[in-house]
Amino acid sequence: MSAKGRLEGKNAIITGAGSGIGLAIARRFAAEGAHLGLLEVNEESAETARAELSSSGAIVEAIVCDVSQRDSVSGAFARIDETLGTPQILVNNAGIAHVGDLLDTEEEDLDRLYAVNVKGVALCSREAVRRMLENSGGVILNLASIASHIGLEDRFAYSMTKGAVWTMTRSIATDYMKKGIRCNCVAPCRVHTPFVDGFIAENYPGQEKEKFEELSAYQPMGRMARPEEVADLALFLCSDESAFITGHSFPIDGGVMVI
Repeated sequence: MSAKGRLEGKNAIITGAGSGIGLAIARRFAAEGAHLGLLEVNEESAETARAELSSSGAIVEAIVCDVSQRDSVSGAFARIDETLGTPQILVNNAGIAHVGDLLDTEEEDLDRLYAVNVKGVALCSREAVRRMLENSGGVILNLASIASHIGLEDRFAYSMTKGAVWTMTRSIATDYMKKGIRCNCVAPCRVHTPFVDGFIAENYPGQEKEKFEELSAYQPMGRMARPEEVADLALFLCSDESAFITGHSFPIDGGVMVI
């Protein structure tokens, strides 16, 4: 994984690229020569990410985009067409979380999570596939979760949406593998991002250290994943090194699914 330039000159769109896993993937792709289209719902985060990556010499276009809204997505992809050109890579990273079991989950919770985590993946993938079919194929990588594969306590609605991401991955791979488009997903366990720190601070004030250690210990390897580790896996799956791989889910879970 030490070679440079594995994405040299390729146009990569990354959703939810303003922080956490999305930003780590953007940094990794930039280091490998990709031209980046960053789609982010938060304008400040989008501009901060653009400024950082541009300062390192990367070609970056940052666009405020709500992936749950068709017009916002189609407009963002149209702008990418004008500024970067046809995307060869799409990383569907944007997503939101929810804590609660079936009885704790309201209808509006279901609608909100579906809109971003499921509909958002479908809308962005549709725009990407249309373009990839006209330009010799490409790669789509979806961010699922170990919740796509196993039951997690108090994650009913979130698990529902990430299960849908996994099955959409298989469907896209099946429909377009003979047309030059590959589609895979990664299934992380808990990843240490600013979201996790914020969640702990908001819900467990005064117990941050103890709760962080508890959440870390859930992974048999004794810690959370780092965003950079997910980015390394994303790079492999979006590069030509994985040219014979499609329709699969890749857990990155510190041993959760082993025992």
